[in-house]
Amino acid sequence: MITKLLVANRGEIAERVIRSARALDVATVAVFSDPDADAPFVALADEAVHLPGAAPSETYLRVDAIVAAARATGADAVHPGYGFLSENAGFARACAEAGLCFVGPPVEAIEAMGSKIAAKELMARAGVPVLPGAVVDAGDEPSADALREMAEGIGFPVLVKAAFGGGGRGMRIVRDAGEVADAVQGARREAASAFGDGTVFLERFVENPRHVEVQIFGDTHGTVVHLFERECSIQRRYQKIIEEAPSPAVDDALRDQLGSAAVAAGKAIGYTGAGTVEFVLEGSSGGDSGGGAPRGFFFLEVNTRLQVEHPVTEEVTGLDLVALQLQVAEGDPLPADVLGASLHGHAIEARLYAEDPARDYQPGSGTLHRFTVPDLPGVRVDTGVRSGSMVGTHYDPMLAKVIAHGATRGQAARRLARALAEAEVHGLVTNRDLLVGVLREPEFLAGRTDTGYLTRHDPAALAAGPADVAATRRRVHAVAAALADQAGRRADPRVQRPVPSGWRNVVSAPQVATFQLGEQEVVVAYRRTRRGWWASVDGEPLTGLLVHDAAADAVDLAVDGVRRTVRLHRVGAAVHVDSPLGATDFDDVERLPVPGTEAAPGSLFAPMPGTVVRVLAETGQPVSAGTTVLVFEAMKMEHQVKAPVDGVVADLLVSLGDTVDTGEVLAVITEEEAAA
Repeated sequence: MITKLLVANRGEIAERVIRSARALDVATVAVFSDPDADAPFVALADEAVHLPGAAPSETYLRVDAIVAAARATGADAVHPGYGFLSENAGFARACAEAGLCFVGPPVEAIEAMGSKIAAKELMARAGVPVLPGAVVDAGDEPSADALREMAEGIGFPVLVKAAFGGGGRGMRIVRDAGEVADAVQGARREAASAFGDGTVFLERFVENPRHVEVQIFGDTHGTVVHLFERECSIQRRYQKIIEEAPSPAVDDALRDQLGSAAVAAGKAIGYTGAGTVEFVLEGSSGGDSGGGAPRGFFFLEVNTRLQVEHPVTEEVTGLDLVALQLQVAEGDPLPADVLGASLHGHAIEARLYAEDPARDYQPGSGTLHRFTVPDLPGVRVDTGVRSGSMVGTHYDPMLAKVIAHGATRGQAARRLARALAEAEVHGLVTNRDLLVGVLREPEFLAGRTDTGYLTRHDPAALAAGPADVAATRRRVHAVAAALADQAGRRADPRVQRPVPSGWRNVVSAPQVATFQLGEQEVVVAYRRTRRGWWASVDGEPLTGLLVHDAAADAVDLAVDGVRRTVRLHRVGAAVHVDSPLGATDFDDVERLPVPGTEAAPGSLFAPMPGTVVRVLAETGQPVSAGTTVLVFEAMKMEHQVKAPVDGVVADLLVSLGDTVDTGEVLAVITEEEAAA
């Protein structure tokens, strides 16, 4: 019987495990790094142990430190969550040697599936369809020619993928023989950084398949069952962002085939606990009016852990998968409600990330000034952050998983879209608008999704929504921000005013407020007249403007005959605006900037803190638009900094190994010199 559980993870999944453990009267222990000292999961646990350092290799990947923490607190079991050490056979073995119950499958099962190459070989022997591939061990240094021959033997396109780990890290798609060597080396670096092992493998890449996975569960008495499938096809950078259960492409007959294959895979490796067997499903292109008829499926991998998207399975089965993990780890057989599980309704999960879809999904960092999701029927929020949380650069930038359950797929999609649209997420750029756009897009609602969905649909267009709504949102929010600013200044008792706010000795002159919205400036002119308010945005007057009430945090106004309440939240120069039209993040523009503070034209800035891992240009070198100037690593992934225009590298301000901060100038590209 487990009495005290150490959670060897952080953030959302740490909170998730702690909640289920507490419901079973199991005491909990958290481990935390320096950046996570004030994280909510630390306070939620009964006890916590500090792991000095910040990088995963110093903290959450330290097997010895985590085992020592368990011993120091008297924990008798360890739950690894997902990511980090969750699929590390050495960690499971170290727990066993220390007398700790590892809440997961046996070491042998992890070893069998820990190498995706060995897993494919095992599945092939078991009769499960697999794709052709090859492996590059961490210690090998094959030549570019050898790598090219390897890829040509498989057939292009080729997927280069980390052998140990997942989550889209250490993955590259290669379509040309000349790109193979660079792709392999980049994937190996990311894999070594994220998972501690740079081994990668190459396999044939199936263009735009559906990504369907099956949840399996096994006990120590030899029983293995499946708990139906999940659709995980909507991905960016090979990482899932929307998952659902059941899959809209899977009928009862295919469900039986997938489930049988998954159970056979689990039994072949003596699986216990929660696991997921992932497949690619061919022939279901989202471009077909009917979604396409699946032609077959191929084994992808087995995740020997709990998946990020496990809540959708919980919602459609009514089961608590974490509680089941703990019960199976204690030696209990799978209960009747698992053996006889059935599907009820539909569930969809959206992963809310601190990232910018308009900038190739670059992750962000900083303070999350406000985080609220409305409490709506059928909506669940799994998160590891709160208002005021600091989102750093060392870990995955996922803020929350928002899950909606409904009687039908359409109802679940509508509930989830509404919850996300009404959420207030201030201080960081997120993918929230993209998620809402996908959930309301006709092809998605028709169930015609595959892994190419976000290549067929422009993420920027999905995030912006209908053009007329976007234009109205810009105008209404800008005027509301200006009026709220004036109301705040008028109400602030700290400001001594000999004359009223907005007073002019030239009565006809309007007040002017200028905001930055992305790369554009928005200029609002406004004044109060005897007949009410007048305002213009970028020189275009607003018709039918009525201001019913204006305060620093809310403005009740009507434009073009439509009345709305606009909510505002100011933090320094940032103005966060929310209304039924959506959300806008403005920045105040300094009217009188300090001379010399502007960066040189053509400056390339660091979008987040990180470390320079490659410098691919030198001062004086001509470059074309799109040329990679340097590469830096942040949040366990590599990010390319590219020349925005044709030009010359006028200045290179960083070197290999340098640590850079957000907004730091990395290089300067001079466009004029290229023309010369």
